[in-house]
Amino acid sequence: MDYSRRVFPFAGLAVAVLGLSGCNVLIPDTGATDPARFVQETSPVFYEPPGVDPRKVRAIPDPPVPQVRDLYSTQFNQTYGLPVTNPVNTALYGELRDGDFLLPAIPVSRVSPEYLRQQVDYPTQEKPGTVIVDTRARHLYLVEPNGKAIRYGVGIGREGFAWSGRGVIQWKQKWPRWTPPAEMVSRQPAIRPFSAENGGMNPGLGNPLGARAMYIFNDGRDTLYRVHGTPDWQSIGKATSSGCVRMLNQDVVDLYDRVPAKAEIVVM
Repeated sequence: MDYSRRVFPFAGLAVAVLGLSGCNVLIPDTGATDPARFVQETSPVFYEPPGVDPRKVRAIPDPPVPQVRDLYSTQFNQTYGLPVTNPVNTALYGELRDGDFLLPAIPVSRVSPEYLRQQVDYPTQEKPGTVIVDTRARHLYLVEPNGKAIRYGVGIGREGFAWSGRGVIQWKQKWPRWTPPAEMVSRQPAIRPFSAENGGMNPGLGNPLGARAMYIFNDGRDTLYRVHGTPDWQSIGKATSSGCVRMLNQDVVDLYDRVPAKAEIVVM
């Protein structure tokens, strides 16, 4: 009896082992926590070709960051990609709330950088506050002290329509009404509804004078030429207007606030 009591427990264990012989018994790997083994299994593998001293191998310099990603050119000289633009210019020419009107943002990536607002060195004999228009370079300068100036890009009148000389900005107007002169109406009958006898064109985003106008007088007489804004930002840097000096709307707003009353202007 005592013998059977001693044998049966072992017999039951043997039967249990045989019943589990068809299963996968997972035994924890206690060696995985060994620090030396961890270092050995995770240490980096270096490629050391024969005859090469790794201490004499120089790192490859990082390539320069492209400023314009000219990926795919088209027959229309357009490019597809993500041009890198100056965030300052994006802020200067962003959407602008001005009174009752909301000026849309200017796509500065499509405007030549030389026609965007910036402070430049500009030594001149003209006193600070004078406006100088360089019709050949398509630039307008507002003279500042110490040989500096704020430079803006402009569009000017095409040959035969431009005016040059010295004058005075007699008065300034926010969101002006456009009244084309009789000579322009005679050349372009389609604008007759906006002639003086019909009251001109109301202020607005589509008005050719844009957000501001500064009227140029010479010897006390109106020259009929203006420094004004324009909704046609693509005309900046070109000679396409009917004689006036046109600016980006965001720029003419900035100039309007800086130019003093009766400021002198030189168009050359």
